[in-house]
Amino acid sequence: MRQGAPWPAPRAAGQAAEIARGATVDVGEVTTRFLLYGLLPGWFVPGLADWAMHRRTRIQDTSGTKESLIHSLMMAEVGLPIALTLRYEVNPLLLAVQLGAAAVHEATALWDVRTAEDSDREVKPVEQHIHSFLESLPFGGLVSLMCLHSDQVRSLLRGGRGDPDAWRLVPRRRPLSPGYLAGIGVAIGACVLLPYGEELLRCRRAARERKRRARARRAAPRKPKGV
Repeated sequence: MRQGAPWPAPRAAGQAAEIARGATVDVGEVTTRFLLYGLLPGWFVPGLADWAMHRRTRIQDTSGTKESLIHSLMMAEVGLPIALTLRYEVNPLLLAVQLGAAAVHEATALWDVRTAEDSDREVKPVEQHIHSFLESLPFGGLVSLMCLHSDQVRSLLRGGRGDPDAWRLVPRRRPLSPGYLAGIGVAIGACVLLPYGEELLRCRRAARERKRRARARRAAPRKPKGV
């Protein structure tokens, strides 16, 4: 090395400086990859863990069908905005749907926990910790999208004035690949619809069995007193 020439900066420091300047690192592309291939697929893990905890604490014999239906409602509240985001451009309409769904999902989560606590089902600390992931992930994804589309956030705050497409669904200019959409669809079927559908059927069967036993007890002849 030539005398007096500066030593090359460490790679880590150089990369941090590049990220800070936004010079050569495409933060938007990196964030999009994280949402598509990190956060969204990773969402299935706590969902499956929560289903396993419901099964372990025998939801079918405690809070039963009511709580299982609440779980289905919560999945619909999350699934609708995700499905729309995968197919359409982020604009004020889509952001409004996402924000509304996140608020409703949080209220439903409180209802879910109250329903479980009012029954005989024990919500163990592990399950409560799983819930913390399931509640925080929607907000993490939404905040990331808002950072990626800050112009649309500003448009939403202005009520979409001046944007003719603000309040309609606009198909993605760069659609996601059919392979990716198919993979996410299969994962949703295997990790959400199948286990939680099984939970609901299990709760319904248990409820019918309890009703059958109650009818049998009422129909059974009673022994006369003193016999």
